[in-house]
This record gives sequence, C-alpha cells and structure tokens, in this order.
Amino acid sequence: MIIDKNIILERDGKKPILIDAFYSEDKTNQPIIIFCHGYKGFKDWGAWDLMAEAFANAGFCFIKFNFSHNGGTMENPIDFPDLEAFGNNNYTKELDDLDAVITWSQNHFKSNSKIDTNTICLIGHSRGGGIALLKSSEDQRITKLITLASVSDFASRFGSEEALKTWKEDGVKYVENGRTKQQMPHYYQFFEDFETHKAKLDIKAATTQIDIPMLIIHGDNDNSVNISEAEALQQWNPKSQLKVIENADHVFNTKHPWSKSELSEELKTVVETAIQFII
Repeated sequence: MIIDKNIILERDGKKPILIDAFYSEDKTNQPIIIFCHGYKGFKDWGAWDLMAEAFANAGFCFIKFNFSHNGGTMENPIDFPDLEAFGNNNYTKELDDLDAVITWSQNHFKSNSKIDTNTICLIGHSRGGGIALLKSSEDQRITKLITLASVSDFASRFGSEEALKTWKEDGVKYVENGRTKQQMPHYYQFFEDFETHKAKLDIKAATTQIDIPMLIIHGDNDNSVNISEAEALQQWNPKSQLKVIENADHVFNTKHPWSKSELSEELKTVVETAIQFII
C-alpha cells in the first residue's frame, strides 16, 4: 500500500490544504473516496488512518484532508495552533476547499492508470456530512455519497435570537475544546456568511435534489447528532439507504488518540457497509 501523508495543496490567495492519500500499487481501477472531517475535526483524528487503510486494502484510493480553516497548520495539523483561522472558518470556505480537493485528486492521479479518477465517492462525517451533501447536489463529478453521523441542517445550530444578538454585539463567541481545553473562537462572520448564502447552504433542499446513490449511516447511541437527523435525510431523499449501527456513538465508538491496531467493531461495520454500497 502507498500512504502519502501531508501533501500540501498550495492555492493562490487562499490558505493551503493538507492532504493524505492511501491506495494500492497493485490493484487497478481504484475508485476515489474523499473523506470530509467534521466540526473541531482533522484528518489525523483517532482511527481515521486505520479506516483509510481498510478502504485502500479493499481497492479504493482513499483521500482525506484538513479543511483550510480547521485550526491546524502545515507543521501541526492536529492541535489547533491557528485559532484565528478557526474563528474565520465558514461553510462556504469548506465547500470551496472540497471543490479544490476534488480537482486536485483528478489532476494528481490523471496519469496513474491504477486510479479511476472518473469515479468519486464523498464520505462526510458530522458537519462534513452536511458539506458532502451540499457538494453532491451541485457537482457532476460526484458519483456516490455516504454520510456518517451527518447533520441535517446548519441553521438550527446557531442558537437563539438572543444568543445571535449577543454574538453580533461581541463579534465573537467561544467554544471550549474538550480535549485541548482551548477556547476556540467563532467570529460573527460565520453567521453573516451563512445568511448571505442561505439558499446554497440549505441541506434539505440539496438532499431532495441528489440523484446519485446515497447511503446514510448513523449510530443509535449518537449523543452529538440525533439519529432523527439521519431519518430526516432519508425522508427528503427516499431513494437513499439508511444503515443504523447498533450501540454506536457519534464517532462509532472510537476516540482520539486511538492506540489500538484495529477499528472498533462499529467502525468496522461502517467500512464494510460502505464498501458494499460503493462496489
């Protein structure tokens, strides 16, 4: 297996993106899978490397990346040293990042006869699921979509009118990172950008328009994103498939750091279900 870690995608006038690629040097016609991490997430979180290896062993070219404003840097992609970037992140930036990674993947592997650059599946976890849903509804390059513990809307997550008023007055609000104990800023531009692009960022509207195969995976013990959000997604796209993983939490019973050499049983089920769906 070829594991190419921390490839830097430089972009004119924009922050660079850090990318990993996992694929086989022996197998042919390997479809591309692009994985989008969630809120306060990163490509090297927990068991994501093991998950990438599992997909690569099954014959896929698995690409994961850090959103450009997730708070990581090229030198330290894990512990959120760039809180200023984190505070200036928003959904349209993440959509733009994903577009850049899709384009990069097709260009990077176009001369590699073992990679099928015309078959691209998006997998999005949590907030990344919402981004993957939006992108799949507008981009003809995407051939299949899988959501993992995905959110079903963005608007409800901004809080009450009173909270929004305080946020606007202060210009910033803070969320503590449970692992690093950092006070992570969200500048009010996040909400302003959402309001400006509300129609484009409407997950319900996007989901009803998706006409490619779509698989929704959710744990029934998810305390971060309720399983009702998965049920809503399936209701909006009745052609989609819903797979409920029993006893699985928001990260399918893994954590960061993940010191084990194997996936949790729940995440293993996620991978097996996804592989069967894609092939």
